[in-house]
Amino acid sequence: MNTGQQNAPSTREMERISWTEFREWVPARINTILLPLGTLEPHGVAPNGTDILAPVAMAREIAPRVNALVAPVIPYGFTGNLDAYPGSFTVPEDVYRAYVRAVVVGLAKNKFKNIILLNGHGGGQTAILSALVQSIGRETETRILAVNWWSYCSDVTMEVFGEDGGHGAENETAYIMAIDPALVQKEHYKSEMATPIPPPNTWSAYPFPSTIMLYKEGQGYPNFDSVKAKTYFARVNDKIARLIQETIAKWEMAGV
Repeated sequence: MNTGQQNAPSTREMERISWTEFREWVPARINTILLPLGTLEPHGVAPNGTDILAPVAMAREIAPRVNALVAPVIPYGFTGNLDAYPGSFTVPEDVYRAYVRAVVVGLAKNKFKNIILLNGHGGGQTAILSALVQSIGRETETRILAVNWWSYCSDVTMEVFGEDGGHGAENETAYIMAIDPALVQKEHYKSEMATPIPPPNTWSAYPFPSTIMLYKEGQGYPNFDSVKAKTYFARVNDKIARLIQETIAKWEMAGV
């Protein structure tokens, strides 16, 4: 196949491209890779794999805009206080840290200059990834950006829904509805499934008593509005794509 006349590779998904086509495109014509990361844990009436499905869909949607390939997702994560619920899964911190490091170093060895970690899961996982960004970037002389999409896009949540969100709350549920409404079992929803996240140094529990964790009391209850879900999906993806584009442009301008 002669890809020399094409404006894009035959696929942007790394596991679907052949080694010969990969060699032609990376790094000469594509030097950015999007790596989704998630975990398995309960999300109210959204699927346990919400933290996997969201960044994967995000990566696939924005990859053409930022001229990137999409790496296979790292699905198992450092879950925390919800791993006692059915279908949940957590990886010990040392194992997780070492595995993510090996994957990112491997992407660098495959000649990607810009490695974008699209993280779908919070808690201790965000701290691990933040530390790895610096250490691996220095080690491999690559440029690495880690994005916690729900946090970075909290302003989009406010714009679309008029209130804050939460874990398994209105924002995450809406994003999954935009991917596939059938994945959200709204007939099983009860408002009693939600609990506000306690202020620091007040109380903690294991397992956390609710699978919907509200950032602010009285805000973020899912309303299953399909129109707002599609709007939210599009605006989140737009903001993440802009961040990646602007970050790479600033790296280039600085010559780092």
